[in-house]
Amino acid sequence: MLRTGFNFNNKNMDIPKTYNAKEVENDIYQRWEDSGYFNPDNLPGQRKESFTISLPPPNATGRLHTGHAVMLAIEDIFIRHARMNGYAALWLPGTDHAAIATESVVIKKIQKEEHIKDPRAELGRKELVQHIAHFVETSRSDINSQVRAMGSSCDWSREAYTLEPALNRVVNEVFKKMYEDGLIYRGQRIVNWDPKLQTTISDDEIEWQEEKIPFYYFQYGPFVIATARPETKFGDKYVVMHPDDKRYKNYKHGDTFECEWINGKITATVIKDKAINPEFSSGVMTITPWHDRTDFEIAQRYGLDKEQIIGFDGRLLPIAGEFVGMKIDEARDKIVAKLKTKGLLVKVDEDYVHNIAISDRGKAPVEPQIKEQWFIDVNKKVVDWKSQKMSLKEVMQDVVRSGEIQIIPSRFNKTYFHWIDNLRDWCISRQIWWGHRIPVWYKGQEIHVGHQAPEGDGWQQDPDTLDTWFSSALWTWSTLIDKNLTADDSLSLQDLLDKSSDFQKFHPTTIMETGYDLIFFWVARMILMTTYATGQIPFKYVYLHGLVRDKHGHKMSKSKPETTIDPLEIIDAYGTDALRLALVVGQTPGNDQKLSKEKIGGYSKFINKIWNISRYIITNLEKPELVGKVKPKTLADKWILSRFNRILKETNEHIAKFRLSQAIEGLYEFTWHELADWYLEIAKHEGKKQNILIYVLTNTLKLFHPFIPFVTEYIWSLLELNDELLMIQTWPEVDEKVIDEKAEKEFSRLQTVITKIRNYKAEQKIPFREVIQVNIKVDEQQKSLIEYLAKIEISLAGHKL
Repeated sequence: MLRTGFNFNNKNMDIPKTYNAKEVENDIYQRWEDSGYFNPDNLPGQRKESFTISLPPPNATGRLHTGHAVMLAIEDIFIRHARMNGYAALWLPGTDHAAIATESVVIKKIQKEEHIKDPRAELGRKELVQHIAHFVETSRSDINSQVRAMGSSCDWSREAYTLEPALNRVVNEVFKKMYEDGLIYRGQRIVNWDPKLQTTISDDEIEWQEEKIPFYYFQYGPFVIATARPETKFGDKYVVMHPDDKRYKNYKHGDTFECEWINGKITATVIKDKAINPEFSSGVMTITPWHDRTDFEIAQRYGLDKEQIIGFDGRLLPIAGEFVGMKIDEARDKIVAKLKTKGLLVKVDEDYVHNIAISDRGKAPVEPQIKEQWFIDVNKKVVDWKSQKMSLKEVMQDVVRSGEIQIIPSRFNKTYFHWIDNLRDWCISRQIWWGHRIPVWYKGQEIHVGHQAPEGDGWQQDPDTLDTWFSSALWTWSTLIDKNLTADDSLSLQDLLDKSSDFQKFHPTTIMETGYDLIFFWVARMILMTTYATGQIPFKYVYLHGLVRDKHGHKMSKSKPETTIDPLEIIDAYGTDALRLALVVGQTPGNDQKLSKEKIGGYSKFINKIWNISRYIITNLEKPELVGKVKPKTLADKWILSRFNRILKETNEHIAKFRLSQAIEGLYEFTWHELADWYLEIAKHEGKKQNILIYVLTNTLKLFHPFIPFVTEYIWSLLELNDELLMIQTWPEVDEKVIDEKAEKEFSRLQTVITKIRNYKAEQKIPFREVIQVNIKVDEQQKSLIEYLAKIEISLAGHKL
């Protein structure tokens, strides 16, 4: 145990007046970890059912930021509370290989440090992947030490990594099963192409940025068309209009006409389609099927030609004629100038505002391209769910609509369903080298899908890797598969599930706690993949926290250092517990919150208040012993026991309903303004309070422990009540018999009298400790207590209030 040389026979024992988190936190965490109690298999006693949280894996190349910190604080509160309530509590940690982000970081590092201009070309796939793997191993160790610094009671013996061999086996088995069920297919579809990173990205890896650019109107035969992207118009040979637009009733679907265009005369075809908005511009538009998703879908409906205008390097292709090889920004004005020379420029709107798609990772404009890629079909009804065939999209809707999965706060249900309703087939292939390589081999026209290459020569594996979210979507259960089993290539995916005791015991998980910005990236995909692969929901509750902003409400940004707060620096200055309180108090599900050093400093003072309360009680006790129920003797005793049990009851309700801020706020008020300000002062006067003080202190420490584990564990060790850690003590039970409304009302009246006297003395500028005579009527039993607390003597000749 943590010891301080304390001897209960020595009333002048040396307990510091100020709590110093920096001196004790590392030692306390090491003791927690050494105890083995982070592993639910080692917890004492008969445990209830499991309570599982899968830690959203931080990027292996990352550093702890405030988003991580609030996530870790909230999840640790839930897991510590469950552990103390007798559950087999498992918090499974891990890190994410973060494919695009990690490869990009390492390539830049190699370019800078090794002066290699193009690492992919010069190093080759094998050597570059080795560089990345080495970098990640170092970074994983760093991020894990930072997670520990937050007091996270994770089961490190079960730590997982999204790119480890065991998880790779599971990823490959899921891919194979989906392929065999017809849910994964390879096809030519329009995708989001990042010309800078040279890979496809998902819809959710796009940031939409508003920009003001010129909007051009051109004469296209008998029609006026409008566009912000004249560089894509070389291949336009279709004009589309709404079939009900009366302005164009004389034109029939399939009509053709000749017109002058950028590089000469062309023959254009009229298409009638309801996808066109007749209210926008002239109600007629040309389409570019290769470089626009809506245009692509129109072309698919009518079997129209699709021509690539812009290459994958972001430069114009030979179809652009004299503009071939130019970058988009370089060519745009030249193309407009040529159309103007031809008399085809009608007008220009210089103040057109639209949204442009930017790659979240590459930070470059995204170019829609048609490319042969691997996709997951979200609409094919082949999934067995509740004794019927459903599509992946339908299952994702059903589990939330039925309440099997509850999203907190519930207002995000609307957001979730809107995204699912508009869900398109998911492009899962990426043109990068870091990640799970697609488990497909080719030999001529033959295709083999599986964990290993088939026997024989001539087989070549698909060069692409899987979208990071493919493996992350399996996180809640792939991490519970017995890693020894994955070495047996004869076992199917179902075998791996059936034979893994951790999966059978700990899945579905209980809570998925993450930022609301990941509801599409990750939460929805976990639901999609887990229900399909395991036949189970991945979690019962989704708790969405908001963004942490600076004290002015601004988003924290690396580009604006004055807005950022580094959790590691805060921990060093104020201690982990103060940071945890500052992150949780005022935090409500789904809402952003403000964080400042002033707020953290304020809670650092509260931590020290708890320390001083405990120090006072400890130094004024005989050798304490754990007590169960205690008998009150005075009104104050009845009041404090009633108030504590009422707070306990409220705390239970708040945590059960995910109201963590309200829970800690109630405990704060009780500890500072009831226990410290009133009862401890009364105890000095009435004396003989040892059992009640021990009862209230020990149980209050238990209630605080999930929120501020370090200081409470340290105080518990000073009490030397037993040889066990506070983290595995039993959560208190509400004693309904001592909740005494009458005593609370009576004590409240006493407080009112004392407060009135104190206020009178303050108004009259009478020093608080100066005893004065006051003429008031009070209960004879409380006379002595009022005189002591108000520093008065009750006399007929005294002050009249």
